[in-house]
Amino acid sequence: MLDQAGLVTAAARCWRMARDERQPTQRSLYALLQPLDAELLAPVFDSLMTLCESAMDRPFKVGDAAGPSTDEALLLGLLDGSRRRDACIDCAQGAATALNCAICSTRIMMALVAEPSRTVQ
Repeated sequence: MLDQAGLVTAAARCWRMARDERQPTQRSLYALLQPLDAELLAPVFDSLMTLCESAMDRPFKVGDAAGPSTDEALLLGLLDGSRRRDACIDCAQGAATALNCAICSTRIMMALVAEPSRTVQ
């Protein structure tokens, strides 16, 4: 499996490409994640990216082979806890709450996928 940063970056780029090409985002994410035994994350990343873009009130920008975009770096920071949403993205309370929940859910689901023998209690 990719490391967390690689997984998030690959998912963000896959999601962006699917959106730009007007393709089903979850299907594209599933195709990316299935070989990594992480297909469960397809709806998780779809929701996270949609809510992130909504909170930013603009399209999410992705990087390339040279490196991550500022949006990708922000997303990685939000997920690893080194950046706080309220300090980075100024948005309406509803969008902020939804994005905060998506960030927490993504952290939980990524941990569960990384350790499939772990159970939620």
